Amino acid sequence: MTSETATAEMQTAGTKANKGGTADADEVARFAAIAEEWWDPNGKFRPLHQLAPVRLGFIRDQVTARLGLDERADAPFTGLKILDVGCGGGLVSEPLARLGAAVTSIDAAERNIEIAKLHAEQSGLNIDYRAMQPEDLAETGAQFDIVVNLEVVEHVADLDAFMRASASMVRPGGGMVLSTINRTLKSLALAKIMAEYVLRWLPVGTHEWHKFVKPSELAAGLRGAGMDITALQGMHYDPLADIWTAGGSLDINYLAFAKKD
Repeated sequence: MTSETATAEMQTAGTKANKGGTADADEVARFAAIAEEWWDPNGKFRPLHQLAPVRLGFIRDQVTARLGLDERADAPFTGLKILDVGCGGGLVSEPLARLGAAVTSIDAAERNIEIAKLHAEQSGLNIDYRAMQPEDLAETGAQFDIVVNLEVVEHVADLDAFMRASASMVRPGGGMVLSTINRTLKSLALAKIMAEYVLRWLPVGTHEWHKFVKPSELAAGLRGAGMDITALQGMHYDPLADIWTAGGSLDINYLAFAKKD
C-alpha cells in the first residue's frame, strides 16, 4: 500500500465514522488504513494474534462459570448470543463462532467489516457482521448473553457513553468481557514507547497513553451502566519465549469480566 493510498483510506474511513457517536474518527481511520493486515499473523496485528490464547481462555472460563456451562465441551457456547464490539477483522469473532455461539460483530470502520466478512466466508462461518457503533445497535433493542469489548475502550471518544451503550445490550443475568491497557508509567514505557517506537510491534500512533483505562475507571464506568466487575486478570509478555501468559499484575494489559444481575 502506498502512502497516498493509505492517506486516502484514512480520510474516507474518518469521514464515515465521524457521526458524533462514541467512535473516535481518527482511531477508526487508523485501523481502517491497515485493515488488509488483520489476518497476517506476522503483520501489524501480530500482538493480537499472540494474545488470542490468553484472551480466549479467559472468555471461556468466565462465560462458562457465569452461565453454568460445561467448559470441557467442544462447543460450550452453543445457544448463546454474543456481541463482539469493535471486532476489527474478526480475530475473536471467528473463535467464538467455533465455540458454538451465534455471533453478531460490529465495527465503526466499514473496511474492517468487509475484511471480516470475506474471511468468515472463506472459513465457512456464519457471523452477522455490521458496520455500526454500539449505541446505534442498542437503539434497536438488541440483547445478548455476552458482550465482548477487547482492546476497544482505550480507543473510544466517550468511555462512559460507550459503556452505557454496550451494557444496555447485556441481558439480565448475562455478562461482559473486556480487555484494555492500564494507565501507568510502566504501560507508557512498554505498551507505548517500547511497542511502537523501539520494537515496532505496532504502527506509531496506535495508542494514546492518556486514553489508557485504569481498572478503577473501568469499574466506575461499568457500575454507572448497571454492571459489576467480578474478575480481573493481567496479561504479560515473555520476551524470551515470545509468548503472552495470564498473570496477576494489572500494571499493563489486563482482562475483566462484569456481570449484570
